[in-house]
Amino acid sequence: MQEVYITKVSAFLPNEVISNEEMVDYLGMIDGKPSRARGIVLRNNGIRQRYYALDKQGRITHTNAQLVVEAVKGLEGDGVALEDLEVLACGTSSPDQFLPSHAAQVHGLLPMPMEIISPSGACCSGMHAMKYAYLSVRAGDSRNAVSSGSELVSPMMMARNFEHETERFRQLETDPIIGFEKEFLRWMLSDGAAAALLEPRPRGDLSLRIDWILGRSYANELGVCMYSGGDKDANGEFHGWKTFEAGELAGKSVFSMKQDVKLLGGNIVEYGGRMLEEVLRMKELDVSSIDFFLPHLSSFFFRDRVFKELEHRGIEIPLEKWFINLVEVGNVGSASVYLMLRDLMASGRLEKGMKVLLMVPESARFSYTYALLTVV
Repeated sequence: MQEVYITKVSAFLPNEVISNEEMVDYLGMIDGKPSRARGIVLRNNGIRQRYYALDKQGRITHTNAQLVVEAVKGLEGDGVALEDLEVLACGTSSPDQFLPSHAAQVHGLLPMPMEIISPSGACCSGMHAMKYAYLSVRAGDSRNAVSSGSELVSPMMMARNFEHETERFRQLETDPIIGFEKEFLRWMLSDGAAAALLEPRPRGDLSLRIDWILGRSYANELGVCMYSGGDKDANGEFHGWKTFEAGELAGKSVFSMKQDVKLLGGNIVEYGGRMLEEVLRMKELDVSSIDFFLPHLSSFFFRDRVFKELEHRGIEIPLEKWFINLVEVGNVGSASVYLMLRDLMASGRLEKGMKVLLMVPESARFSYTYALLTVV
């Protein structure tokens, strides 16, 4: 079994940066009225800017596949050519279509034959892609592999997607503003892509050895929390899109991305702490040896809650060791951990021998992935 190193990380964030005040110019207003949720969500998440693959007329400027291709192209140079890449693993929660697979569409824009795989899911899908790439190189099945995380969520968050539902609410003489659980994510998510090159040897002055990647799902214990392509009924039971009549798909905004915020708040932090406690015990890892902690946070609202949960479990990682770029790049789901790695590697703060711990939670049905990297 070979050692595996992250030798390069590249990212592509589309178009110009968008401030909080400009979000409505791109996403629009539901029922022509200001959002009741917007101020609350933005105040809690701490995000100041983000990127959309949209123009102000609502036209998509890049597909999800195109975002990934631009990130992959950023890996070229210093002896790396696209034609030499052997494996492509692409994670996303927002593919451009159901079929073909996301990785197939990305590969269709690249010049060389290669092995592909498309892990499905939400934020953890980018780490699932990285683990597949890691295992491929580690087993000696490939000389290199590229993994990516990417999101194209802004088209799903546009007001026009909710017009049929607000009309249905109006007919029922209820509040025409969309439910908080459906509007919550409109002010949380953004677009972009990032890719990592994995190789069996270090490259250049800075590489990160992957010591291990561990994931775990708690779907056997917890219900559906973040979802798209389905909806929950009055009893909280989740139903996939195939169970709906054609007219209901638009009327209930079935294909928009939604979040059960009560289920999220009650479980996401506790289960993440529970898994990290188990991981540290399993790997016999002294948490004091960690030099940088890169937690994917959907919102700064969770930072202090995560810190207190870990502290409660005897896992003390001082905040000065936390590296988070959520404020500058937004919540880009499966790409977020890659974006943190890219910025940390470019920061000049890494020294040989340092340990970097990654934490990626996923609220879709509560999955978590942790990884330990060593600077070489």
